[in-house]
Amino acid sequence: MQTLNVPTQLQQAIVARRKKLKLTQANVASRLGISQNRYSELESSIELITLDRLLVLMSVVGLELQFGLKGDFKLPMNPTPVW
Repeated sequence: MQTLNVPTQLQQAIVARRKKLKLTQANVASRLGISQNRYSELESSIELITLDRLLVLMSVVGLELQFGLKGDFKLPMNPTPVW
């Protein structure tokens, strides 16, 4: 299992898995019912994909999303907003 902390790690994991399966972007796009150009955009801007589409994409390449409690988690004293 891999811990992801930033969107680029997710993007890299999806690309690596697609390549390991010897799937082209066109192959994955066809399975998703979208154009290869659209898939390329999604793959390169993974932070913009909706959760439902992400789950479908991950299923196509044989990945799953899991979550759990972060070890030794402590609330920050003065949280800095990131959005």
